Amino acid sequence: MPPSIAQTYALLGMLFAAALCAMGLASLCGGTGCFIPSSSAEVWWQLRVPRALSAFAVGGSLALSGALMQVLLRNPLADPFVLGISGGAAAGALAAGWLVPASLALFGLHLGALAGALGAIGLLFGLAHPALARQASLFSTGYTSVRLILTGVMISAGFGALTSLLLSLSDDTSLRGAMFWLMGDLDTTELMWPAWLVLLLSVAWCVRHAVALNVLSQGDLTAHLLGLPVRRLRTAALVVASVTAATAVSVAGAIGFVGLVVPHALRLVVGNDQRRLLPSSVLVGGAALCLADLASRSLMAPIQLPVGVVTALVGVPVFLMLLGRSR
Repeated sequence: MPPSIAQTYALLGMLFAAALCAMGLASLCGGTGCFIPSSSAEVWWQLRVPRALSAFAVGGSLALSGALMQVLLRNPLADPFVLGISGGAAAGALAAGWLVPASLALFGLHLGALAGALGAIGLLFGLAHPALARQASLFSTGYTSVRLILTGVMISAGFGALTSLLLSLSDDTSLRGAMFWLMGDLDTTELMWPAWLVLLLSVAWCVRHAVALNVLSQGDLTAHLLGLPVRRLRTAALVVASVTAATAVSVAGAIGFVGLVVPHALRLVVGNDQRRLLPSSVLVGGAALCLADLASRSLMAPIQLPVGVVTALVGVPVFLMLLGRSR
């Protein structure tokens, strides 16, 4: 007798939890300096554990943001990195470094990343609208997902140019650190607990509104007919996606392909039910970035690679393979 749907998803949940534990343990113990003496346990707790927690929070936030964007646009190519949200957050964080005093550097970094992400969202939906001057609503039927994707690519290129300008004006002392941060850097863990707080609040919101997001994924007309507040729901989902992406960027820089590949792959496994897809995206996204961080510390040890380079090298062929399977 074949297993029921509930049993199938219970098994998937146990497999995801086991994979999460295994990748977390590998991230803690792998890389250079795995077998450390007991006298160095303090270093292990101060470096390895915070780094693994930061990697999981960043990966889960990026995957959740990508899953929400794909639901809102009904397009599996939607992603904070592709749509320019991550680029806007990175440019905002670098701009905040110029404007905010050194005593408020961490607060300014987080606030600048959030402002840049929200600014990218505003530009995205403003420029993609075919008749902005004649439309009063932010979310109207004039949008198409293809137009949004292409506009997001151009916005991402524009923010990339702004980021390059800010880097060219930086002094040599901070240039290397900024470059490494932009390619993905998990060494800084000061914002780890705010990132976890944002992630947990975002997951709680998604779980509460998962059924409404299922209806919204069928189209605005269906959602209107069923009495859903479409404009308010879309606005809230976009804010949640932007805040989680901005938090991830402020912690670890602009890491690509996690928010694109993880939800797309999980949709082929667990289906398009947001009650299962959104929590699974957080678990698998966090575990995937822990594994990518392990690879970045192990492939060319003792040289440490930027984790964003590893996610790009793995994400591009994986996404092309998934795209061919879904076709």
